[in-house]
Amino acid sequence: QVLLVESGGGLVQAGGSLRLSCAASGGTFSSYAMGWFRRAPGKEREFVGAITWSGGSTHYADSVKGRFTISRDSAKNTVYLQMNSLKLGDTAVYYCAADRYGSHEYEYWGQGTQVTVSS
Repeated sequence: QVLLVESGGGLVQAGGSLRLSCAASGGTFSSYAMGWFRRAPGKEREFVGAITWSGGSTHYADSVKGRFTISRDSAKNTVYLQMNSLKLGDTAVYYCAADRYGSHEYEYWGQGTQVTVSS
């Protein structure tokens, strides 16, 4: 069983930055692709971005491309989401998830961390 715990959310003004962390335990973190998702109030959950198990490749939703960066530190079993130039529309609960087989199917999910962007 893999446990994922997000942290780093909070309140930030538009244009500001936050870095979210997702700490993993109980599995083979270094072999998992990892993804970030978000759910805004009243909306469906949406994909934000993902990183391969090696960290050698990332891809992002168009809405965050150029502003958000995903990285990972396998020594710390942690994946990060650096969010810059935050917009009001980035307000959401952010979740990390683990994809064990690189199949884009995420078997394990964290509990989420709230990000609120204010004007």
